[in-house]
Amino acid sequence: MRGDRRSRSFYILACIFALFVLFLYGPILTVILLSFQGPTGGLTFPMRGVSMHWFYDLFQQQAVGDIWGSFARSIRLGGIVMVITVVFSFLAGLAFRHRFWGAGGVFYIAVASLIMPSVVVSLGIGSMFELLGLERNWYSSALGAHLSWTLPFGLLIMFAVFNRFDPAYEEAARDLGASGWQTIRHVVLPIVLPSLVGVALFGFTLSYDEIARTSQSVGALNTLPLELQAMQTTATTPVIYALGALTTGLSLAVVLCCLLLVTVMQRRRARHGSDAGRGV
Repeated sequence: MRGDRRSRSFYILACIFALFVLFLYGPILTVILLSFQGPTGGLTFPMRGVSMHWFYDLFQQQAVGDIWGSFARSIRLGGIVMVITVVFSFLAGLAFRHRFWGAGGVFYIAVASLIMPSVVVSLGIGSMFELLGLERNWYSSALGAHLSWTLPFGLLIMFAVFNRFDPAYEEAARDLGASGWQTIRHVVLPIVLPSLVGVALFGFTLSYDEIARTSQSVGALNTLPLELQAMQTTATTPVIYALGALTTGLSLAVVLCCLLLVTVMQRRRARHGSDAGRGV
């Protein structure tokens, strides 16, 4: 039985991990708790009652900020970034399966923005639009700034996926007379689809939460993270906590939906594989 006892280092590492989890999720729990303050509640503890008052107040006309306008812009921007990231990451993954002239340079240029300071990228894009006499907006300059952040992640994910992809599946499809498009549609896409869902999740969440790359490129109309940042200096009620709780819930809902979708696709693939093995 002595051999089954935990060592002292296990408990030390467990305490460190618990502190890390508390540091990571403690602020989120604090915001969620304070969002349920009573009508006379303030921005700090102790709480003065428990109610849904500030969630109801969130849907009323606010004295400061454009909450729902910025929310709509963030949702639309995140959706556009998600679609573009998925499409271009998939196409780039297909292209880089074969060596071509300049492939190394294209790859390093594509991922270079990951090591550049986000504020510098945002400032450079904003300055370029001003130099060209173009209006900065969420669907133009901010879109480009967000893609400089999401596309490298999507590319790296798809490179890893296609690095493990067995080309025997495509060879079998071609032997059966499938064209190139049919091979991609009926063979490649179903296999890599769970990974594309992950790329979509990365694209949306990274765009939806982005501040630094948006700050100098979005123009006059803020996205939701910038609106929240601006409201921190003017908010005097827990309505800002209610907004933070709702946006956190939205992010978690997107993650859970993606995980559910991946689970369903994997079960369908396993079921089809078992049916094919039985000759059904």
